[in-house]
Amino acid sequence: MSMDRDIAKVLYTEQQLKQRVAELGAEISRDYADKDNIIVVGILRGSYIFMADLTRCITLPCQVDFMALSSYGKGTSSSGQIQIKKDLSETIDGAHVIIVEDILDSGNTLAYLSKILEFRNAASIKICTLLDKPSRRVKAVSADYCGFVVPDEFVVGYGLDYAEKYRNLPYIGVLKPEIYS
Repeated sequence: MSMDRDIAKVLYTEQQLKQRVAELGAEISRDYADKDNIIVVGILRGSYIFMADLTRCITLPCQVDFMALSSYGKGTSSSGQIQIKKDLSETIDGAHVIIVEDILDSGNTLAYLSKILEFRNAASIKICTLLDKPSRRVKAVSADYCGFVVPDEFVVGYGLDYAEKYRNLPYIGVLKPEIYS
């Protein structure tokens, strides 16, 4: 059974993703060239592929860590209730933190996370998202680094899922509505 048949259209090909991630890595490398103690924090599970590719494109020494937060459950839209399911392994006191997220949608998760990390005395906090869906925003959150702005469609692939499926697609595609409705 091929996952491709559940995709209505491809938004970004594997090559487009690779090129844009390289550009983001170069931009971050320039912006942080004079900084020490850089920690890239991936938000699991959706960001894992993007973060792996992104950190390989950052030319500066950096640590990596992960957090898992949940605001979706098994649905297709944010519930607004945020839970920390896995916290950071190390302290971020005095560190320059780059939060890496797969998609900035409602903004609920990143607004909540940004506040938590501010209380942990990070030297700076920036947000890098692969996809930005501003049409769904309910919190005043914006990304410092953004791969692509996407329309209000249900996207999967390159780490993004529906019911824990489709993460391993090498591209980002729009899921057919009959799959999730």
